[in-house]
Amino acid sequence: MSSSFDPPENTPPAFGERANGGSAGGDLAGGDAIIDVSTENFMVEVIEASQSRLVLLDLWAPWCGPCKQLTPLLEKLVAQSDGAVRLAKMNIDEHPAVAQQLQVQSIPAVFAFKDGQPVDGFMGALPESDIKQFLDKHLDTALDPSPAEALMETAEEALAAGQIDDALECYGAALEQEPDNIAAMAGLAQAHLAAGNQQAAEAALAAAPVHDNDPALAAARAALALAGKTETGDMADAAPLLAALEADANNHQARFDLALALHGAGQREDALDALLDIVARQRDWNDDAARKQLVELFDAYGAQDALVIAARKRLSSLLFS
Repeated sequence: MSSSFDPPENTPPAFGERANGGSAGGDLAGGDAIIDVSTENFMVEVIEASQSRLVLLDLWAPWCGPCKQLTPLLEKLVAQSDGAVRLAKMNIDEHPAVAQQLQVQSIPAVFAFKDGQPVDGFMGALPESDIKQFLDKHLDTALDPSPAEALMETAEEALAAGQIDDALECYGAALEQEPDNIAAMAGLAQAHLAAGNQQAAEAALAAAPVHDNDPALAAARAALALAGKTETGDMADAAPLLAALEADANNHQARFDLALALHGAGQREDALDALLDIVARQRDWNDDAARKQLVELFDAYGAQDALVIAARKRLSSLLFS
């Protein structure tokens, strides 16, 4: 499902009619930031309200599973906007007219209204970060991070700097703020793995929904699976592997074991290079073991990691040349 769409070229006729007794830009009926709207009060609560602030129209229905995921995120971000955004929730089973006028074909569907007009929108249950970007496009000032987001930023910086205890503390505090924060669960697991505590990492991931395919969660799960194959530490024990490769550059098992040792020592680029070297020399060695291990490393490092992007290109070149 597309995550965005163009608003209608022309405002539906009913949107151009003033509500009975309504006055655009004036005091709003039902001035709360998060409200339920109907066909009857749509004009005042959405169209006229959008003259003074951004209004999100959330079209949902009780039978819509993704709606139940999306609406709490919308409510959370609207609450962070300090009054700059209103959320108007409309049950299309009870009030179908507006959805029909907007030619909505699937839900959840969210429209942004400004100055009495729908100016933007998206369909589907987007992640929180994407919704925040969507809102920031239409606000004069970007939304401030929530307390949990601020803690997450600090945790990520601490983990990248090798300050594991600080990262653990901040991820844990973020989860106290938002117990269902998937990214915090994944980050906490990664921090435990960096500390060499696989059992604690497994416990952190056990709290996450089993079927959630969030990229951060997938990376943490892959990293945990890899931890069972490797030992975190320095390269002191790799001397025999290096000696074996010195004697025979085609000793693929030695190079494979070296790649895992490099990963365990945090030398990601060298680990990827070693496995790519095996693919280049004998791509089908040991039932395609090097390629399979590369995929596992890709999952653990994350699809957006610069090293992964470069290694994927090299792997494709080797496989399809």
